[in-house]
Amino acid sequence: MTVAQVLRASQAHADAEWTIDDTEIGQVTLVGQVVTIQSQSTNCVYWVDDGTGRIEARHWVDSTSEEDSGKWSGIEESMYVRVTGTLKTFGSKRYINATHIRVATDPHEVYFHILEAIYVTLMVDRGLVRRPPFSSLRILKQIQSSSRSNMSIAPGSGGGASAYASPQAGSGVQDQYFHLPPLQQKIVRFISTQPRSEEGIHVSSIARAVTGSIGDAEKINDALDKLMDDGLVYTTIDDSHFNLSA
Repeated sequence: MTVAQVLRASQAHADAEWTIDDTEIGQVTLVGQVVTIQSQSTNCVYWVDDGTGRIEARHWVDSTSEEDSGKWSGIEESMYVRVTGTLKTFGSKRYINATHIRVATDPHEVYFHILEAIYVTLMVDRGLVRRPPFSSLRILKQIQSSSRSNMSIAPGSGGGASAYASPQAGSGVQDQYFHLPPLQQKIVRFISTQPRSEEGIHVSSIARAVTGSIGDAEKINDALDKLMDDGLVYTTIDDSHFNLSA
């Protein structure tokens, strides 16, 4: 989503689900530039601006967890980041209750996210179609070939994969996961075939399904961490249960 869309979301009442154009939203992901950072004893507030608006992304600090401290380190003002979380309000102000924030090291990620937001909006409005109205992969290649030398909107130039939908080459059937590494593809495809529940799928079930055993735990955990960073999956009742992002 864009910040403007998040700011346009509404609730029927304080305990109701957030909706946009009568469609319920759960976890959201957005990409923008960190304008200011306000560090406090219990939380850290990142003001994120994506050109359509500005919103707070609030991370609640777990001072007892070294892993938590490491996960959120390295984010500085003026960096571009991907934020994943849920929409909350405090008083009359809404904010993103961030479950993940990571630096957007690839300058093309901003363009990818804009295309993804357009695609998701059209899909919700018109329904899923076999042939999308545009090819984000084709547009990306045009951007790369025509303006690589002029891109300096985000720090670094890494080439990590991100949570973007694009059509599978040579086929009219859309496959939003074809760009992922094989292990990550197996994980998201397995989760997508399971009955949807708030509890999610336990990591041991995922491991047995994609590798035939739970012995390769480190690779499974690394793959799940990357999928969470990209906003494709999220943890549910604890750090061992996962669901696909809506």
